[in-house]
Amino acid sequence: MVWSAWLNNVFAQERMDMVSEAVILAGGLGTRMLPASLYSAKEALPLIDTPILNHLVWECAKAGVKRVHIVLSQRKMDLLDGFLRDERFGYDGVRPDLPRDSLALGIEGMEVIPHVQLNPGGVADAISVALENIESEFLVLLGDMLLMESHFGPTEAGPDNASGASKMLVDAFEKNGLPCVGLFEVEDDKVSKYGIVEISDGMVLSIEEKPEKTRAKSNYALCGRYIFPKNTKMILEKFPLPEYGEMQSIFLMNHMIENGGLNGVILEGMEMYDSGDPVSWLKSQIDHGLRREDTSSELFERLTDRLSRI
Repeated sequence: MVWSAWLNNVFAQERMDMVSEAVILAGGLGTRMLPASLYSAKEALPLIDTPILNHLVWECAKAGVKRVHIVLSQRKMDLLDGFLRDERFGYDGVRPDLPRDSLALGIEGMEVIPHVQLNPGGVADAISVALENIESEFLVLLGDMLLMESHFGPTEAGPDNASGASKMLVDAFEKNGLPCVGLFEVEDDKVSKYGIVEISDGMVLSIEEKPEKTRAKSNYALCGRYIFPKNTKMILEKFPLPEYGEMQSIFLMNHMIENGGLNGVILEGMEMYDSGDPVSWLKSQIDHGLRREDTSSELFERLTDRLSRI
């Protein structure tokens, strides 16, 4: 019994150490957010007062990640240069009410590594930019997608209050060792905007990119959270970018479905915010603001007054 317990502890520790890296994809042009995206990467847009990237890095930290790779275009690298190098530009002495983590991208004990994607080529191509530096299973987060179950201001910022979405995937991976995709249930009229997943007993059966409402096999959408295996680079060689284009990632996941299985993790109790287009991001700001203790009352009064005069 003692020997068995020791082995279980060893294996559990190995599983815990498996997902210590994450890739945040932030290389897209952000054309739907023009002209704002000329001056700020859409992944750095604030959700009221806290940039998306901060939320994503804290989410990674909560999941146990020690190294975060951020894939950016050269233009975004130039825009975010000081932020990525943790230069606070003299702000260390101001706003003592704010945690220092809220004034920098990284946190203590975490390494943040930027990578440049020369030409946008889809999710899988962006991942491949960082793969030379990754030797184990890894998380992937789309840089313009937030999943939040708690709503806080910068005074409460940090991993403790961050989204648990990525941690849910890590927990699932530690149980079964299978690659994972995060799933979010969307309304019928939204299925044509997402990759839609057919799922049974927690296992992904198929993925269809942006199906028509009448053809969708479920309402579970890919929501920008994944855990991919250490041999992802080798699998991607089967689906070269010139031939498969931006569908590379779908073929990658279908390969996993057919070779060992792909786990679908339904992320319940969360709100999904998308900074990819202006109306969606405006809705996200309002929803988040109404849920935050420090902004809800004033915003509610203003919205109520404005709506009464329409």
